[in-house]
Amino acid sequence: MQITDDLTKLLDILPTHLRDRLMQHPERDLLVEVVMDLGRFPEARFPGRAEYLSDTPITKADLAESTKKVGDFGGDNRAGIEKTLHRISAIRNRRGEVIGLTCRVGRAIFGTIGMIRDLVESGRSILMLGRPGVGKTTALREIARVLADELDKRVVIIDTSNEIAGDGDVPHPAIGRARRMQVARPELQHQVMIEAVENHMPEVIVIDEIGTELEALAARTIAERGVQLVGTAHGNKLENLIKNPTLSDLVGGIQSVTLGDEEARRRGTQKSVLERKAPPTFDIAVEMMERQKWVVHEEVSDTIDILLRGRQPNPQTRTTDEDGNVTITHETPSAPEPRSRPQAVPEIGNYFSGQARGWRSSGRMKAVASPTNVRSLTPEQQSFERMLDESLGRSFDPVESTSFPGPNGEELPLHIYPYGVSRQQLDQVIQTLNLPVLLTKDMDGADAVLALRSHVKNHAKLRHLAKTRQIPIHTVKSNSVPQIAIALRRLLNMDDSGVPGEAELSLIVRGDNEDEIEALEEARLAVEQIVIPKGQPVELLPRSATVRKMQHELVEHYRLKSRSFGEEPNRRLRIYPA
Repeated sequence: MQITDDLTKLLDILPTHLRDRLMQHPERDLLVEVVMDLGRFPEARFPGRAEYLSDTPITKADLAESTKKVGDFGGDNRAGIEKTLHRISAIRNRRGEVIGLTCRVGRAIFGTIGMIRDLVESGRSILMLGRPGVGKTTALREIARVLADELDKRVVIIDTSNEIAGDGDVPHPAIGRARRMQVARPELQHQVMIEAVENHMPEVIVIDEIGTELEALAARTIAERGVQLVGTAHGNKLENLIKNPTLSDLVGGIQSVTLGDEEARRRGTQKSVLERKAPPTFDIAVEMMERQKWVVHEEVSDTIDILLRGRQPNPQTRTTDEDGNVTITHETPSAPEPRSRPQAVPEIGNYFSGQARGWRSSGRMKAVASPTNVRSLTPEQQSFERMLDESLGRSFDPVESTSFPGPNGEELPLHIYPYGVSRQQLDQVIQTLNLPVLLTKDMDGADAVLALRSHVKNHAKLRHLAKTRQIPIHTVKSNSVPQIAIALRRLLNMDDSGVPGEAELSLIVRGDNEDEIEALEEARLAVEQIVIPKGQPVELLPRSATVRKMQHELVEHYRLKSRSFGEEPNRRLRIYPA
């Protein structure tokens, strides 16, 4: 990199004792700015630190001496030194008198845009974002020179405070063959932008610090005329522009849209959502995190759409080393590094090893055994089996006619009269879980009634018969297998653990598909290791509609809530704490 700073010209405007001190300073070439405030000690600021230049406070005479040596201050209280890039900013009191000066060093650094040179040459509009002092204006200046000198394009710079091309009527050589239009007052910047397009036939417009709604609208007008835009805006990241109603038009504008019931269910969102209103003014956005590290959003429209849907984008991260070598990384959000992120939705993918059968190879969960394999029970499953044995006394064989007492003194098998509940689902649960339950069509011989909740509410006769015969009524919310299994276990006093056993997982799996078993392992691991112990919601990996339904059923076993969201093929489950 080649650096040109004309530092001597900036030091010449300082009072003599300060100039002499800085001329002898060993870190003079790293100077960022000099601050002089009335009644305070003058400061020299370097990267990451500051030091006093004198033990004598600044006087009005010192300030007057410096202001005489610079150009006129504009409406934004900025001035410059002719044929340099230095910027002098004034602080005034209520009477308009200068009581403070910030003398910032302006440097032309050639070769700073090596990280995004391919984007500059693409002809697409680029928006630069970043905190103050990270080098946005320096990058703009170099982009203008490269486009004008090396790519032979007609470039016009809208230089509001003469910061890009320097003070005076002759622009600084750092912008090359690019032309510069000065702005009389900051509030007229949008007018000069339009004037540049109408009068001077530019192929590229370079703008620094787009900060008002009128300037954002002018930028859109320029982009719609086919002119490449390169500019900076007030904001550190793209999310800042979304939240800024004044500048949101730069990224397409944000509007509230009311969805229909069917569309809201399909998306898994509320009916009122935020959407992008129009194509963005800038095609590419560059977040300047540090001087040697930039984050590039190659498609601003896609990034904004992703952010509005509550997901995280996967932009490029470009870094450069001391030798000027550029490294580009492109990490996807679906496989982040395992780490805890407070107050964020943990992703179950944090534990995914990336192998074909990663859930099994991770060792964090035993695979659901197939019916032909010998089952090796986990401690939780062993506890469940012990509790079952204690409740029943022995395993239940429906063929045997011998009765034995149940947990409440009644004889087993337990005779249940189903009302509104699917008999086929009941038979499946009883057979798979090997429960001591028999279904009866005679209410007089029943030990309990298992009814659909909605049917019981509207059937006073059923409630009256059960009351006169002193038969308890147990209800289920729906005809799903998990609800029926929970109700039967509650009837048999087996509902203490709240942990589904292997047999219940086999109820949910529709076949022998390994992907289905894999998805259930994922949901089970998420609940047992994150949702219940940590009280945090968990987002699972995208699955098909059939597999997501199985995961929903499994979550019901734990008395937790879950919801599907996102769009196919990335629609996935989110599990919430109770």
